[in-house]
Amino acid sequence: MAIKCLLIDDEPLALKLLEGYVMSTPFLQLVAKCNSAITAIEIMENEPVDLIFTDIQMPNLSGMEFSKMILSKDVKIIFTTAFENFALESYKVNAVDYLVKPISYSEFFSAANKAKQLLLNTPLQSEIDTYNEDYIFVKSDYKLIRIDLKDIVYVEGLKDYLKFYTVNSEKPILSLKSMKSLEEELPGKSFMRVHRSFIVNLRKVTTIERGRIVFGKKYIPVSEKHKEDFQKFIDCDFSK
Repeated sequence: MAIKCLLIDDEPLALKLLEGYVMSTPFLQLVAKCNSAITAIEIMENEPVDLIFTDIQMPNLSGMEFSKMILSKDVKIIFTTAFENFALESYKVNAVDYLVKPISYSEFFSAANKAKQLLLNTPLQSEIDTYNEDYIFVKSDYKLIRIDLKDIVYVEGLKDYLKFYTVNSEKPILSLKSMKSLEEELPGKSFMRVHRSFIVNLRKVTTIERGRIVFGKKYIPVSEKHKEDFQKFIDCDFSK
């Protein structure tokens, strides 16, 4: 289920940044963006909204005044502002979070995920936080790390953890995540699970030896369960 969100900010650049963040977050759906709280009220009369990201200092009707007006509605508020002095007041309107500009994507995602937990009563995503066709964000050591999909060589599962081996890192990036969840999230056209403990980037496969995929000194086994699918990849692509 997608969370329908509304963006309010009288600064065009700030609004554009937030729009980009929303579009990069799979569980968010942008209903509308507007440059005033008054326009937002008009939109909400016709469109259902679950979550609102709003600036505070805006002409005519501030974000704080706006939030007090909609307290009775079943909608969550996240403040986005350049000022820290409204933080205390934000708690009075039960704001989910209070983000101070400039806002990084990791901060945005963390706040949106809090709202998701409250709205859908689901646990916070703790490992792979979002992805699109070009990159994923991996939560590792209490921080989000961006990994370009084209840089992933292979992923190894180790109990409840995953090791992401990339072309740009000497050491793997460790993250708490199940192989099954990652397999469902990564684009199938580029990634394949070849073993219960390994997912490989098909675009990085250049050598196969005795039924095993070779990445430098690492040999990735292909299990019987996945051998047929991998053979189809070889027949279609590797023979070209």
